[in-house]
Amino acid sequence: MKRRTLPAGLFGALIALTGLSHQRLGGLPVMVERAKADDSSKAGRAPSMPMARDPAAAVAEEYEAARRKGTREALELFIARHGDDPLAAQARADLKRLPR
Repeated sequence: MKRRTLPAGLFGALIALTGLSHQRLGGLPVMVERAKADDSSKAGRAPSMPMARDPAAAVAEEYEAARRKGTREALELFIARHGDDPLAAQARADLKRLPR
């Protein structure tokens, strides 16, 4: 029986399909090793996403901004956006004190 050799291109395609080109001898695939290396370097860095703010603090800041502005429109906008918040009662009182 005659033995035939595979063309070099077909042999290379077979190796690429089986993933041998992405794995070192005796090691993990290259992408896994890179991911592990990236994780270890992030240990000392701060997170890229800031921590979520307290919603009550954001509402309080918005009320203070509306109160400092001192206009009917600013207070009405605050009340419209945060009508259920306890600060809305203060905004309503401030609104009553404003001259018409």
